[in-house]
Order: sequence, then structure tokens, then C-alpha cells
Amino acid sequence: MERVEKDFIGTKMIPEEALYGIHAVRARENFPFLDPFDSDWYASVGTVKLACYQTYLQLHDAITAKYGDKSPIPIIEKPIIFALIKAAGEVANQRHFEWFITPSTQGGAGTSINMNINEIIANRALQIMDSKPGNYSMIDPIEHANIYQSTNDVIPTALKICMMQLLKKLEASINELRQNVEIKEREGRDCIRIGYTQMQAAVPSSYGKLFAAYSEALSRDWWRVSKCFERIKVVNIGGSAIGTGIAVPRFFIMEVIGQLQSITKLPVTRSENMVDATSNLDSFVEVHAILKSLAVNLEKITSDIRLLASDVVGEKELTIPARQVGSSIMPGKVNPVIAEYCITVAHKVYANDQLISGLSALGCLELNAYLPEIGNAVLSSIKMLTKACESLSEFLIKGIVFNSAVAMQKLY
Repeated sequence: MERVEKDFIGTKMIPEEALYGIHAVRARENFPFLDPFDSDWYASVGTVKLACYQTYLQLHDAITAKYGDKSPIPIIEKPIIFALIKAAGEVANQRHFEWFITPSTQGGAGTSINMNINEIIANRALQIMDSKPGNYSMIDPIEHANIYQSTNDVIPTALKICMMQLLKKLEASINELRQNVEIKEREGRDCIRIGYTQMQAAVPSSYGKLFAAYSEALSRDWWRVSKCFERIKVVNIGGSAIGTGIAVPRFFIMEVIGQLQSITKLPVTRSENMVDATSNLDSFVEVHAILKSLAVNLEKITSDIRLLASDVVGEKELTIPARQVGSSIMPGKVNPVIAEYCITVAHKVYANDQLISGLSALGCLELNAYLPEIGNAVLSSIKMLTKACESLSEFLIKGIVFNSAVAMQKLY
């Protein structure tokens, strides 16, 4: 069974049970599917909308207290608000993601993201109120689910919320990696080796000093990542289409950030210049540059270890864990797959950095149309680096063994 939905362009047939609607279907048609949209960002949009509905509930109570049943503006009935709050809470917990059909690569500055989630929330709210999806005369994706919101303030605010949550995990993974590198530093203090410059033997050193240098680099990475929150804590929710707050009650603008802080427990704050916060995306460029620095250090560390553990150097001073069979035709061959994985991640981060820089510069006047791709690239880099740190720490660094006798022989 299908239902008919329409917009000013025309009509579309939608599966009767679907929580998406015509806007999501148009997006899927217009943007041939590439990569799926990030589910954590999806959940963060639900969180931002939950804050908006809770703020609207406060506004509803304030208007009712002042004007009674003679409100100067139309107000949404409380049962609908409560249904929207419940539906948004479910989205914030990543429920109903199967109905999000908008691909990650798209045009329109994120309108398709916002509308697909508006449709999910509206249709789920209809179910909560014992109605059927598509009954927009009762709960509408724009008039109700998008009340006092715009794509241009909801989607970037949700992106920053998502980034903060993921950066906490990245911080923890860097710290765990650094701690395991420090263990190897202590193990290698008395393991003397030749230091190399330009791949040529230079002067005596130790594995302790080599791993101490890695530890210092990772400490800087941890510190830099911890400071990313300062770069992205300023959000533009309440700014509406271009940051001027047009058609948004001042009460809503002032109160919504408090709701968002209460829900997320994150240090988000309202921008003093929401036009700037809407149109300029340099904070994402800055944060990703910090991520790129981490990628550079991971590549340097893993390249060094791969070289020292290779057969190219002759008898090995350092051995790494055997993680998997290295060949289908060469018996006993083991490859440095963890190092290769980390190096690959680093180069994907470099590619994302170029993408983010280029698209951020393409912002035009009051808005950047390429926020969805910028956001997906940033989130991808954070997640890849988190997993690379975890893999490097657990499957490579922990199992390194220093061969002191071999290292000493090379000194003479």
C-alpha cells in the first residue's frame, strides 16, 4: 500500500508505513547513492530538535500564562508538542535510522538532512498519537517538526554536538596509545641501539629515547585534540536561515541553548554573532588541521616501526606481533598490517583535509552549501583516527619486543 504526498513541485507515492516523506524521496532521486549518512550526526540532529521542542514547550507555557486563550500568535497544542518530544528523543537514540534515506553526498546545504528527519519525527509523532504516517493536516514536517528552526542552524549545531561527543572518544584512544608507548619507553631504556639520520647509521641512542619521542608527540596530539572543544563550542541554533533570527521569538533564541546544554552536558554556547557562525566554517578547518597533525604523527611512528621490524634491515632489533597470514602462496610470511592500516588512515585524513579546506572556502555570502560533505569528512576523520589509535595500541605497540643482543651487535 502507498500514500500520496505532494509539494509545490508535484506528487510522489510513498510506502504507507514509511516514516520518510516526499522531501527524502526527492533527495534520494537527485543524489545517486554513494556513502550512507553518519548515524551519529543523525542522532545529534534528533538531540537538537529535542532541545527545540522542549524550548517551545516553555514558550507555550509563557504565552499561555500571559495571554490565556488570546495568544497573539498561533501555538501548537500540547499533545502534539509532547509527541514531537518523544519522537525526537527516539531519533536522538538512533532509532528509526532505517527511514533516513538521504545519502551523505548531496546538494542543498543540508536541507535534505533536515527534512528527512523532520518527516521521521512528524510521522513517528503521528503514530504516537494513534494516527497514520502522512496525516500532515494533524502534524506537519515543516509547520510542527521544524518549528522555529532552519536547516542552517539545526544541522551545523548538530554537527558540532556530534563532533564533541566523538572527540571525547578520540582523546581517550590517544591517551591509551600514549600510555602503552610509555610502557615500551621504560622497557627500552637499557636497550642501546644505533640512531639513524637519513637512513644512515649515526650515533648511539636507545629504544627508550626513541619511544620517549613518540610519547611526546602523542602528548601534543592529546593536548591539541582536548582544545578542539574551544573551537566548536559556539553554535548558531536560533539564528534561523542566515543567523539573524528572523521569525524566531527572542525567548526561543535565549532559552534553547540552555536546553541543549542540559540535554548534552556539553559546553555549548550561543554565538554572539550568529551570522558569522552560520556563514563561516573556518572552525572546522582548524579542528581538522589538528586531526591532520595526529595523522602525521601516527604515520611517522608506524612507518618507523614497520622499517625497524622489516627484513630489509637484516637481523631484526625489534619484532612486532604476527596478526594474520601474509600471503596465499608464500608460507610463513607475515605482513605489518597494523602499520599499513594506520598509514592508510593517515592518507585518507590528508585527503579529507584538502576536501574540507576547499569546500569551506567555497562558502558564498551568508551560507556554505557544502556543509554536509564537510561534516561527513570531519566525522570520518575523527572515527578513523580513533580506530587507528585503538588498533595501533592494542595490536602493535603492546606486542613489540626489543632484541637487545642484535641491537648491541650493530654498535660494533
